[in-house]
Parts: sequence; C-alpha cells; structure tokens
Amino acid sequence: MKEELLNYLKERGPAQVDQVAQDLGLAAAKDFSQLIKAISALESQGKIRFGNDGTIGIKEAKKKKAAVTVQGIFRANKAGFGFVTVDSDEDDMFVGRNDVNYAIDGDVVEVEVIKVADRLKGMGAEARVVNIVERSLKTVVGKFIMDDDKPKYIGYIKSKNQKISQPIYIRKEPVVLDGTEVIKVDIEKYPTKHHDYFVGAVRDIIGHVDDAGIDVLEVLESMDIVSEFPEKVLEEVNKVPEVPSDKDYLGRLDLRQEITFTIDGADAKDLDDAVHIKRLDNGNFELGVHIADVSYYVTEGSELDKEALRRGTSVYVTDRVVPMLPERLSNGICSLNPNVDRLTQSALMEITPQGKVVNYQIGQSVIKTTFRMTYSAVNEILAGDEELAEQYRAIVPSIEAMAELHEILEAMRVRRGALNFDTSEAKIIVNDKGFPVDIQVRQRGVAERMIESFMLAANECVAEHFAKAKLPFIYRIHEEPKSEKLQKFMDFASLFGVQVQGTASKISQSALQDFMRRVEGQPGGEVLSMMLLRSMQQARYSEHNHGHYGLAAEFYTHFTSPIRRYPDLLVHRLIRDYSRAGQDQVAHFEAVIPEIASQASSLERRAIDAERVVEAMKKAEYMQEHVGEEFDGIVSSVVKFGLFVELPNTIEGLIHVTTLPEYYDYNERNLTLKGEKSGTVFSVGQAIRVKLVKADKETGDIDFEFLPSDVDTIEKVAKSGKRGRGRGKASASHSSKEKDTKSNKKGHKSKRGQDKQDQPKAYKKKGGKPFYKDVAKKGAKHGQGTRKRRRAK
Repeated sequence: MKEELLNYLKERGPAQVDQVAQDLGLAAAKDFSQLIKAISALESQGKIRFGNDGTIGIKEAKKKKAAVTVQGIFRANKAGFGFVTVDSDEDDMFVGRNDVNYAIDGDVVEVEVIKVADRLKGMGAEARVVNIVERSLKTVVGKFIMDDDKPKYIGYIKSKNQKISQPIYIRKEPVVLDGTEVIKVDIEKYPTKHHDYFVGAVRDIIGHVDDAGIDVLEVLESMDIVSEFPEKVLEEVNKVPEVPSDKDYLGRLDLRQEITFTIDGADAKDLDDAVHIKRLDNGNFELGVHIADVSYYVTEGSELDKEALRRGTSVYVTDRVVPMLPERLSNGICSLNPNVDRLTQSALMEITPQGKVVNYQIGQSVIKTTFRMTYSAVNEILAGDEELAEQYRAIVPSIEAMAELHEILEAMRVRRGALNFDTSEAKIIVNDKGFPVDIQVRQRGVAERMIESFMLAANECVAEHFAKAKLPFIYRIHEEPKSEKLQKFMDFASLFGVQVQGTASKISQSALQDFMRRVEGQPGGEVLSMMLLRSMQQARYSEHNHGHYGLAAEFYTHFTSPIRRYPDLLVHRLIRDYSRAGQDQVAHFEAVIPEIASQASSLERRAIDAERVVEAMKKAEYMQEHVGEEFDGIVSSVVKFGLFVELPNTIEGLIHVTTLPEYYDYNERNLTLKGEKSGTVFSVGQAIRVKLVKADKETGDIDFEFLPSDVDTIEKVAKSGKRGRGRGKASASHSSKEKDTKSNKKGHKSKRGQDKQDQPKAYKKKGGKPFYKDVAKKGAKHGQGTRKRRRAK
C-alpha cells in the first residue's frame, strides 16, 4: 500500500486524503484505516508531507550542499593512513586509514575536507578521499610465488614497496613460471571494496632470485627506475659524433689555452665539471667553472630529451648508477676527459679577496683539460706530498690558489649566514656478488669542499644573472623553516641547556650558526644538528625565486651537473636559447618551466627514496652476519615505541619499549623515556651499549637490545637504595631481566612504529593474567635512512 500510495502521489501530485482513498479504491472503513496507517508511517519516514491546505504530497529531499573538494597527491604511510599535498606552500592534510578509499602512494586524488586546520592548537586539516583521479602505480615488481588458491590466477607477487600491503595476483597466461623469478607486471585491476588485491599481467622477467644484485634491481624496478633505454633513444644517441667538428666551435669562447683540470672521485666516469684559476694583477681571482655542454647534443623535444625528462636525475645506489643519459653520451663526448677538446658552458667569475663576484661572463665555450685529478691526490698535494707535487707540478700553483679561494668563499658564506649541515654519510662496500662486506663513513677533505665551493659560486652567479634579467628561469629554492617546527626544535634544544637566540617566527641564520658552533663536539651535538636539519624545509625546484635559506643565498640554481640532473640541462638550454633568440623564447619557457620544476622535484624525491631503501636493505644485510654481537652507540631519537640507536658507522636500529626491563613513560616534550620503577631515563644524544638481536634485509629493520653498562648499574643501585628505605628491597640491576619482567607483569614481542591512535594502555587483564597489549604495525623508522649532506645544496 505504501508503494502504491507513493507512486500515485508522484504521478498525480498533492491530493486530499479522501480523494486518495477514492482513487485507490480504499474508501471502505477497513481499507481507509490501513491507508491512514500507511500515510502516518510514510510521514514519519520523511517521504510525504501534509500541506497547509490538508493535502498530502511527496516530500522533496533537501538538496545537500555540494561538498567542497580539492585535488592533491596522496602520500601513504605503511601503517595505513596517509597525507595529501595540495599546495607546496600549505601543510599536508591528514587522511585516516578509514578514509583512504583504496588510494595508493602517489595517486592524484580528490579529497573532501572533513576538519579544517586549527593553527592555534597546532592541529592540521583532515580529509577523506572521495575519488581517485589518476593512478600512479602502473607496474609492480616482485618475487613470483606459485599459488592455486584462486582458480583464475597462477600465483601472486608482493611488492618491495612496503606501502603496498595487498598481493598482486597474476592471471593465467602463456608465460611459464616456476616460482624462482622476479617479474614485472602491468596492473590491470586495483583493490576495491569487492576484492582487496591487485590483478596484473606479466610484462617482463627481471631475473631470478639467485642472481647477483637482483635485490637492488628489484627495488629500482619497483620504483620504475629502469636502467635500459628505449630503442629510439639508443638510435638517436648512436648518431652523436665521438669528437667535436670545426662547425661545433663556431661562436664559442676558446679557453683551450687555460690550465684546466677536473677533480672527481677515483671511480667517477662521467666527468662533467672542470675548473681553472688565475691570480689577476688587481689582486682578484679569475675562477672558471666549465660544465659539459650536454644541451648541445640533447635538443629540446628529441627522444633523448624526453627520456631524460622522464628520468629526471641519475640514481646512485651502492654498486651501481642508473644514469639519466646513455653512457655513450655521459661517459663519451660529454665527459671532460684530459687532452681532448670538449664543448662546455662556462661561468668565468672575477672574485675579490672578500669573496664577492665583481665581474662575470656566462656562455658557450671549448676547453681542453690537462689532468684528470682525484680528490685524494689533491688532498695529499695540499697536505705536502712531495712526490705527487712533483708529478703534477704544472698545476700545483693552481691547486694552491684554489685552496686559498675556497677558504675565502667559505668564509664569505659563513659571514652571510650559511648553515653547514655536514652530517655523516655511509659508504657501503660490496663484493662482486653484491653482498656488503664493509660500511664506512665517507670522509670529506679540502678538495671535496673546494670543488663544492666553486660549484656553489657558479650556481649563484647564473641564477643572479637571470633573476636580474627578469627572464623565465628555473631556481633551486630552500624556503625559511616553518615556525611550528622551529619552535619544537628550540624547546628541545633548551633541554640540553642550549638556548637559541630569537623566536620561532623570527630567527636569524646567524643565531642558528651560533647554536651549531656551541654544540659542535659536545655530547649529543651531532644529534642536535640533525634535529635542526629535520626542522628545515625540503629544497625544491621552482619557477619563482625564493632564495636558498640554508646557503643564505638570494639567488640559486643548479647549473653544474647537466649529465645527471634535468634542471641543470634546462638551465644550459636557457642560456643558449636566450643568447640566440632573446625575447622570442620568453612565452615558451614561461609555459613549460613550472611543470618541469614540479616533475624534477618529484623525481628527485623518488631517487632519494630509492637510495634510502637500498641503503637500509644493505645495512640490514650486512648486520645479519653480526647478530648477537655488542656495540656502543648513541640514542639518535626517542619515540613512543622505543629508542633509535646509531652506531659510529651510521647504522641505526631500534630498541623497542617492549624489550626494556620495565614499563617506560614517554615524554613528548623533551623526547625521553623514563622507567616507572627505576626512574632510568633515556634521552637523545645519550651513549648506550646494545646487542644486535635481529636484522631483516627484506624490510631494512634492525633491532637492538639494551645492555646496561657499569654506570647504569651503579646509578640504579643508588636510586634503589634511596627508595628502598623502610619499604623493602628494590631490584638492583637491569641485568636481572627475567625478574624485572615478572615483577612488572609484562612480556611481548618487539614491534616497530605505532600510529598514535593505536598506542596501548599500560597494562590490560586477560584471562586472569596481565599482559601488555601491543597492537603496533611495522612502521617507518623515525630518522632512519641515508644521512646525506642533504640535497639542500
């Protein structure tokens, strides 16, 4: 009757109840009574309404306000939640695990804001994913696992990407697989509410599980970092001549008479920068920075150019390089090898003894280097090695002048406020099978820092030239740190007794320099420097010049590495095209530079992620041979779920709170863990002795166990004695672990990184026995990964 009544009102419109009863044949007393009940029920359900004139009619649903949605890039956390970046100038929006809506890391998504940011309370905005605009994941790489549980599929793979938890099932097809392969698949179906897995088709067999180096290759391929170049690109690069012709020299400044040489690592093959120096009669220096003219061979819109843009940057991992350009170009005609003519773009700068550039010339040139020098050889010459000085006597005066100019430029940067984040960087030594045999800390001598000084000077000079010319350009920017992050850092530093002058909203770079000077060499000093570094923003590329905060540079770009970075290649193209076409190219570059800057920044982050994942994997693989051994380290960070401990060789591992001998309270403000019973405190920068209990190559996780030292035991005995007077005896040593575990009623397996909302209560009763509820899922290690000198430069 309800359905009949609704259909009637939809067709006829509002009507009196008597008329409805008449038309529907429900005028009899019994039928009329049922009609009234139906009308009453439909009214209470909000489906019909009574008009002022006593008629009944369909109740129109109120039109909901259309939700305001925005598009952004989704960044997943392996714990299930994520963040959406809408604008690089705004904070990311948090997306809870229930609001992800099957979005995958890197997807372009449409989100609805469900909670606006409250800056006063320090609360960020929250959103839910309502639509997936574009999928980022098109291919997946992994070890193939035979499985016949699902009749439609022959098996599945698990991605190396820990942010993808679902399996990728492989549909049955002619490819013969036996379970030893590492394969690449094209994604055909994505997870939905109907099936929580991917479906893919085999594209290629990458290798087999026992192949040397397959582990690194699997990581790279899983991030779509591919070594092989397309056939069209190789055909194009094969047409590039091996030596320049007379035609190539036209319009170039001839600098072949200058004493020019390269200084690189001993294993470098793509020598893309060379330098020369002269002392001028007026007391100034002439510094020439000469960079391989890659853009002369990689023309805009060519197959080479499109592939270089798609890659964005060369990727360096342990024992291999995935180059941006084919080796025939990068190691051949574009490599500044000694005693051969090479086409370059040069920045010739006249620099005063105070480090100021007072005159410069930027443009195409041709050079001939005299020597291929290594950092170690130059460092040894500067240290007084007479034999090497005799071998390279033709350039020793140049090397000495360069060292002097380097000190001038470094002092100039310090005066203006540049911050020096020279943190430890690991060098992983692997054997011919790709197995790590040693992990060392990279050393940086005068030669390394000297070349860096010269490259910085050239980058600044080129950026300033184009900024003042007001032409469309690509800049390398590093914006001021956000006040919230700086405030958190300043609060933390004060706990070490180190005050930072200024406020979070207004702090000078000189104040931060002063802070770094005061903590250098002090206990926890390196950790404090790293904490300051983490409070900085990430450097990126932009069409707008916002300066470089870390370098205290008003103008900055990347000009010096066009073989391995696309933005540098673009800068070279801009120099050439503006010098030839002038204003005719303005509109074109104004249109293309913003997209290139955004893409280059994204691809740089991908390369950093790949390097971090491979380094973590190789460090864990190295440590697998040392399980059970003891090490001295320092607490590098303290989080709710435990302590991260860094060893002198940069290896970092976790002591989970669940492995400690008692319950520890976490203090978020001062980043400490304090034992409820003993009062023992763990804090950042603290020396600590640990035992390696687990190293997992697949995840890159390293787990330590805390070992109390003699000092720890003495302190605990003293504290226990004070507390024990009149109240019975307290445990005297952390080493009686079994007793402590029993007395504190806790014992459970170690798990990593917990989401805040999943943090357990201290204890919980179950079945009459107390236990510690640990619902943590494996999470991202706080502060784990490659300690680069920050690509901020």
